[in-house]
Order: sequence, then C-alpha cells, then structure tokens
Amino acid sequence: MKPTKHAVAFVIYNKNRSKFLVVQRPEDDENLPNVWGLPAGSIKGKESFEEATIKAGKQKLGVTLRIVQEIGEDSIEREKYILHMKEFEAEIVQGIPKVPQAIEGITQYQAWRWGTAGDLVEAAQKGSLCCKIYLDSIGKAY
Repeated sequence: MKPTKHAVAFVIYNKNRSKFLVVQRPEDDENLPNVWGLPAGSIKGKESFEEATIKAGKQKLGVTLRIVQEIGEDSIEREKYILHMKEFEAEIVQGIPKVPQAIEGITQYQAWRWGTAGDLVEAAQKGSLCCKIYLDSIGKAY
C-alpha cells in the first residue's frame, strides 16, 4: 500500500474578490513544471492543516495569513504515494507576496499574479489536486 502525503493549498482573493493569487511552479517541478496554480505546502510532523497553511504563506509568499474558511478536501493517487489535501480560503494580514523566497529545500514559485478560475484549468487537466478542488467548489468544468 502506498504511503499518504498530507498537504494544503489556499486561495487568496483580491479586495473585491474578482480575482485570486495564482503562482507559477518552477521549471524543474516534478509533477507540474511551469504550470500556474494555487499556492500549496506539505504537512510536516504533527502540524495541523491550518498550521501548515500559515507556514506555507510565510515560506512561499513571505506573508502572514489568516484562515477564512475551508473550501474542500480530496485525495489523488500519484506514482509513489497518495496525496491528501485540504484547501482553505485565506487572507493576507501582513506583508506583500514575493516569490521566490530565499528558503532552501522547499518548492519555490517563479512568479505570481492575480488570476481567475480559467487560469487553473490547465493544471487541473494535468492532475493538480489543488486546482481540481477549487474548480469543483465553484462548479467549473476542466
């Protein structure tokens, strides 16, 4: 039986909720090179999903986040493991997003911008669980 990896993803809306923050994965990414998607992070040790979300905001975007609500949860089978993810809506309470952050050993993004659900379709089609969870939550096909 494959091991399960637990992860989080999060959606940060702009002020009028017309767009949300999307990030471009690095070109050497194992699963989704150069693809635009949602910021995400892995759970380490006994962290809660919420703690991992706050950590990912700091380590990947350089901001302090506050969890607003849970959006959804799902799992997907990868080649070597099962990926189980919870996705949250979060808001920035301190800082301005900046990528990449100068932190070694974790996936860093190469760019960010304000995007829309349409920006997540390609990643969802390529197997991005965080993009699938979000698109499912708003009833958008991919």
